[in-house]
Amino acid sequence: MAENKLVAVVMGSDSDMPTMKACIDKLKDFGIEPVVRIISAHRTPDIADEFAAGAAKTGIKIIIAAAGMAAHLAGAMAARSSLPIIGVPLAAAEGPAGIDALLSTVQMPPGVPVASMAIGKAGAVNAAVFAVQILALSDEKLAAKLTDFRKSQRQKVIEKDSAI
Repeated sequence: MAENKLVAVVMGSDSDMPTMKACIDKLKDFGIEPVVRIISAHRTPDIADEFAAGAAKTGIKIIIAAAGMAAHLAGAMAARSSLPIIGVPLAAAEGPAGIDALLSTVQMPPGVPVASMAIGKAGAVNAAVFAVQILALSDEKLAAKLTDFRKSQRQKVIEKDSAI
């Protein structure tokens, strides 16, 4: 596995890709080429189990897991890996607007944490930025990119404000 494959982005279904593309793209903006997989905690539990249990051995440092409905992919990853797991709840095509996924991501038993992000695209982007923040603790170049990103965000707001 390439050296910069430090983050895995896993999702429960290919229908999650339009939302999770925002996460993947944000990681790439920081120079991180993620491992991207479609793994279902319920339809392919053996694959989910194997992936989570072996991720650290491949050089992955963080797993971002996204799923809709109450399919708790992030929890399945956390159950089998001691890596930091970042959960992104997604809205399903049918049913509540992601609240079910949010609750199943947030409500983890003591000792099996999942860092839970917002529902949908905002959560997908924040998952990428949070992963970068974690990795930047031991990577000065990534820390500098993160500082530049924050300055860029600030500047965009200032420009929008002055355009009013």
